[in-house]
Amino acid sequence: MQQGWLSNWLVKHEVLHRCLGFDHRGIETLQIKAEDWDSIAVILYVYGYNYLRFQCAYDVTPGGSLASVYHLYYGIDNPEEVCIKVFAQKDNPRISSVFWI
Repeated sequence: MQQGWLSNWLVKHEVLHRCLGFDHRGIETLQIKAEDWDSIAVILYVYGYNYLRFQCAYDVTPGGSLASVYHLYYGIDNPEEVCIKVFAQKDNPRISSVFWI
């Protein structure tokens, strides 16, 4: 699967994630574990992804996992966008809040 610059950067810095490729608009999509969300959110913020375009959640599989999806923007004149999918199990559906960023 083709990786974007963000996924390549995360691999270089040994940050665990899974590249899910690009959506129909060319937005890089990454999957991360719930326990890694706060540290990856800080990394993205430091590199300029400081605007949350939108956030949603969905039930991935009945009785299985849940996904919280974040679309983050970087820049004003020529904005870049990344999609982060954070997965959690239904038996422990906790994902850290990153409002403090």
